[in-house]
Amino acid sequence: MLRAIEGRELITLDGDGVLLRGTFHKPQAHAPDAEPDPGTRNPVGLVLLNSLSLPRAAAGDSAVYWADSFASCGYPTFRFDLPGLGDTTGEIPTELLSFINAGGYGPVGSAKIKELVERFGLSGVILFGHCAGAVSALYAAAASGEECKGLILLDPYFHLPQAVRPKLRQKLSDWALQSRIGGLVSNVYDRIRDITLILRGDALPGNANSSLLSCWKGLASTGLPILLLKAPARKAPGTKPRVGEFDYLKHVLQIAGRKSQVAVQLIETADHSFANRAGRASVRRHTERWLSDSFPLTKRGEVAVNVLCTDTDNKKGYAKYQLDCLHG
Repeated sequence: MLRAIEGRELITLDGDGVLLRGTFHKPQAHAPDAEPDPGTRNPVGLVLLNSLSLPRAAAGDSAVYWADSFASCGYPTFRFDLPGLGDTTGEIPTELLSFINAGGYGPVGSAKIKELVERFGLSGVILFGHCAGAVSALYAAAASGEECKGLILLDPYFHLPQAVRPKLRQKLSDWALQSRIGGLVSNVYDRIRDITLILRGDALPGNANSSLLSCWKGLASTGLPILLLKAPARKAPGTKPRVGEFDYLKHVLQIAGRKSQVAVQLIETADHSFANRAGRASVRRHTERWLSDSFPLTKRGEVAVNVLCTDTDNKKGYAKYQLDCLHG
């Protein structure tokens, strides 16, 4: 079996009796037998996690594209399949979505982070997760302590979604999309839900994932650097939710507190998968700027210079967005 190609190497983590299979994307100028430069800080690595049941390559091999890009910037990057997914053996839970939403992959993720840091001499890792993978990343980060240095979250959700949409509701949704009358009925329904939402005030909906929100608050309030990338949603303007839906983004920014370092960016060219050409390129661009700003690759004694992060308007946009959310 071919174990290395074009700067990549297949690796396993087998500590504590749990074996994960994955791919190591070697940072630029990395030589397997080379001695580390004694003047260079231990690097921070990036770890990309599965999204729901997708293999570690993700939709359209987007995770491969991102990992290659981050490694070319000098960051050791890893893609792992969690137990039961992709190339890693194990039983997939019958209710996989419920398992993930309850933090089922958190303990193994935390243990493997510690193993990865020790094996590769990293200063820590940044967890990268999309959708359900973002949920797993939050739980793993909360259990990891100082080994987790940051989070990159693509379209995270903080409620408890249904694994399978009821057939009647799906038919109504399809009718609303295909029929002009159905579209009008859908708009009326959204307004009714919006009135209910206003009457309820700031109270969380009944399907809020309280344990996940607690993890988020514990991490964000400490000042952990977090990049949150969001794709446009149907019938939703910008980063705002659809009319009648609870604004979880506003809520999580509020509970993050004043010391938080949460950067929010709307990727207008992407859909929820972020796998289309323009969408994945935007994810790469914004992530590399954020990495350069928050985790610059420098040697001891040198002054960090943000070579990539020249678009200062983006930083101001992040800060302004947070302020707007906090003050309603």
